[in-house]
Amino acid sequence: QVQLVESGGGLVQAGGSLRLSCAASGSIFTINAMGWYRQAPGKQRELVARVTSGASTDYADSVKGRFTISRDSAQNTVYLQMNSLKPEDTAVYYCNAYLYTTPHHWSAYWGQGTQVTVSS
Repeated sequence: QVQLVESGGGLVQAGGSLRLSCAASGSIFTINAMGWYRQAPGKQRELVARVTSGASTDYADSVKGRFTISRDSAQNTVYLQMNSLKPEDTAVYYCNAYLYTTPHHWSAYWGQGTQVTVSS
């Protein structure tokens, strides 16, 4: 059993900042990658940012230069620092992890989602 617990969402004015956190716990052998996706009303879920076990990062073009993803491997935790927030960043943000529960079995896991609302 693996759980991803997110925190840090909320309401912020445009131009403000928020920091999301996601901690993975349970039967974890190793984590390949962790990341954040978001889904706005009426839209598909999209990748925001991800970081691999080798510390490589990917960002959506829309957040480059404003968002920073980081990872504490010892704590199985990933963070998303969001600066210069825009109303179009409003969405439910989901934590994601690709991890092995045994040396031979891996799967993708999702958090429950945290609401981020940016007012204009």
